[in-house]
Amino acid sequence: MADSTKLLANELDNLTPQQIVAALDEFIIGQNAAKKSVAIALRNRWRRMNAGEGIRDEILPNNIILIGPTGVGKTEIARRLAKLARAPFIKVEATKFTEVGYVGRDVESMIRDLTEIGIGMVKQEMRDNVKPRAEEMVEERILDILIPPLPKKRKKSVYGSNPALSSNDAGFNPSTASDEELNERTREKFRQKLKNGELEEREIEIDVKASSGQTMQIFGPQGMEEMGMNLQDMLGNLMPQKTKKRKVKIKDARQHLFQEEAEKLIDHESAVQIALERVQSTGIVFLDEIDKIAGSSSKSGGPDVSRQGVQRDLLPIVEGSTVTTKYGMVKTDHILFVASGAFNVAKPSDLIPELQGRFPIRVEMDSLTEENFYQILTAPKNALTIQYAAMLGSEGITLKFTKDALREIAKIAADVNRDVENIGARRLHTIMSTVLEELLYSVPDDISEGTINIDRAYVSKQLDQIVTNKDLSQFIL
Repeated sequence: MADSTKLLANELDNLTPQQIVAALDEFIIGQNAAKKSVAIALRNRWRRMNAGEGIRDEILPNNIILIGPTGVGKTEIARRLAKLARAPFIKVEATKFTEVGYVGRDVESMIRDLTEIGIGMVKQEMRDNVKPRAEEMVEERILDILIPPLPKKRKKSVYGSNPALSSNDAGFNPSTASDEELNERTREKFRQKLKNGELEEREIEIDVKASSGQTMQIFGPQGMEEMGMNLQDMLGNLMPQKTKKRKVKIKDARQHLFQEEAEKLIDHESAVQIALERVQSTGIVFLDEIDKIAGSSSKSGGPDVSRQGVQRDLLPIVEGSTVTTKYGMVKTDHILFVASGAFNVAKPSDLIPELQGRFPIRVEMDSLTEENFYQILTAPKNALTIQYAAMLGSEGITLKFTKDALREIAKIAADVNRDVENIGARRLHTIMSTVLEELLYSVPDDISEGTINIDRAYVSKQLDQIVTNKDLSQFIL
């Protein structure tokens, strides 16, 4: 356990708070207070893992509540943070859960889902590590299909390891060679063709697992979902795995066979243990729409399944408890919980006091200004302008935006958000799609090549009627 903790700490070595903020700045505009808070929270994990063993387990994460309107970057901050730290991450809607005893998902299911994600991440890393060996095994399987080995016990090929023996027939007499030697030489020639990519379009017949297409899900009291998962696993082990023959091209067969061979090389038990430790030490749960479960008790006096009941069930998970999964017990003490909500109706103080105490860091997100919109269109690596340019670039069209055009789009986005409904940066998606709709429709039928410059006049022409007609803008923008 100590070794795995040290390994996790090493992965976070180069992530200082200022470096984390700088990395987030590449994708998220503004919201400096939120970036600073999550950067400190992430660095605190490294500090905990490098603290003395006597105090390490006593240091608990400072969970965060991000407060702000939709579309200002709450989810994106948490997602980019998890990707930066290579940590298991899950985003869940607080409104999807119900109180224990009612039909629906219980809050513990989010930890089970996070565990599945963590195991998937570790197994993918292991597949990447065994890739060279798995590719060699795939090559052998394809060769066995193309040139089946003789029934006699095969030895390791001497031609693959000795270039002198695999050279073109120096001193080789086919009439006196044995069947084994002829077979081996033929395999070597085909192996070279495979490596050179000469046989990628040839079809071969392989066995693939037949999908039953049947799934089973059990809803009910707490723990029933987990029982459903284990029941499926148990039945799957009892029933033989069916396979069917398929003819595929070698280039497609490689992908399928690689998955099979990589699975054989992976230590699944070790993957589960590493993933459980990673989930418990570096897992991040993003609880969206937490303001929707805030509020007073039901007016009718009965139980409130979707509000305080869910808060009460959520409390032990956030405080630190042990959740049963089909892979073993998962402790939630050191999982980082980042909650978010607009809180335009309810307030953070409407949450039950115990739950409020488990989210000591509260950050108010800023509404986006016209300048923010302009920066969002120009600064991030994944800016909308870059995305549309890449899409049209695939059609042979070079798309460029003038500075005045982007200023106009930013101004319209800010105006519509102010006058109609504030949906944050998502407003840019609707405006950009409206501006470019005619162009996207014309390519490639009417416009097949060349450079297209989007200027302010073009933006005004496309949006003038919609912006001036407020009733229409409510539906389109």
